[in-house]
Amino acid sequence: MQQTHFKFIKYTWLWLTISAITILIGVGAMVYNEVNNGYALRWGMDFTGGSLMEFRFEGQTDSPSLANAINEAFPESVEQITVTGEGTYNVQAKDMTEEQLKAIGASIGSKIGKYEMLRFQTIGPKVGNTLKTKALTALVIALIAIVFYLAYAFRNVPKRVSPWKFGVCAVVSLAHDVITTVGVFALLDYEINALFITALLTLIGFSNHDTIVVYDRIRENLKHQSRAQSFGEIADISLNQTLSRSINTSLSTIFPLVALYFFGAESLKHFVFALIFGILIGTYSSIFIASPLLTMWQERGRKTQG
Repeated sequence: MQQTHFKFIKYTWLWLTISAITILIGVGAMVYNEVNNGYALRWGMDFTGGSLMEFRFEGQTDSPSLANAINEAFPESVEQITVTGEGTYNVQAKDMTEEQLKAIGASIGSKIGKYEMLRFQTIGPKVGNTLKTKALTALVIALIAIVFYLAYAFRNVPKRVSPWKFGVCAVVSLAHDVITTVGVFALLDYEINALFITALLTLIGFSNHDTIVVYDRIRENLKHQSRAQSFGEIADISLNQTLSRSINTSLSTIFPLVALYFFGAESLKHFVFALIFGILIGTYSSIFIASPLLTMWQERGRKTQG
C-alpha cells in the first residue's frame, strides 16, 4: 500500500469551513436579491411563463430601440433581449395574446423597418409552475436514488463500516455541489432555466462518479487495513491514489467546455458556465467533502462505541 503524500483528513474542518463560507455567500446573494429585486432566484421563462420571439432585421437597429418598439405596443412587456452570433435578436417578454403579438409586429415595422420573425413561442404561468415543480422533484429523486444505489453498491464493504454511510455522505456532497452552484447563479443574477437544471443533473452524475472512484478505493484498502491504521489513514491513502485521476478527468472535460464557452453560441454561455463551475466544485467535493465526512462519521461512531 503506497505511503500517504498529503493528509487530507487532517484538515477536514478547513475544507468544511471553506464550503460553509461559499454556501453562505450564495444564500446571502439570494437574500439580497429577494430584498432588492423581489426574487431570490431569477427563474427563466421555462418556469415562470412568458413569450420568446426571435427577429432578424434588414436594416440596423439595437436592443433599446427594439425594446421601445415592443413596449409601446405592450407596455412593460420586455424582460430581456439577447443578440445572437447570427445577428438576430431574441426577445423574452411577458405572456401575450395573438392580438398583442400583432400590435407588437406593427409597432416594430413602423419604428424600425422590415423584419422577419424567425421564432415565436409562449408558455403559460401554470405550465411554467408545473415545470418548476417537476424539475425540483427530479433533483430530489436523483439524490434519493443515489443513496440507495451506493448503499447497494457498497454492500460488501467490511462489516465495520455501514454501506449506508457511503450513500448518505455522497449525497451530502452532491447537495453541497447543487447548493453552491445555485448560489453562484444567484450571486451573478443569472437565469435559472431548463438548461440550468440539465447542467445540475449532469454535474450530479459527474461528481457522484468521481466520489464512487474514491469510495471504491477506500473499500479495497480497508480489506488490507492493519490494526495500527485508522479509517482516516485509509481514506488519506485512497485519496492520494485517486487524486491524479480525478484532476486529469476534470481538466480533460473542462478544456473543451471552456472553448465552447468562448466560441460557442451566446445562448449556451450560462449553461456551459454551470457545467464548468459544477465540474470544478464537484471535483472539490469528491476530494475534500465526501471522504472527510465519511471519515468523521465513521471515527466518531467508533469513539462512541468505545
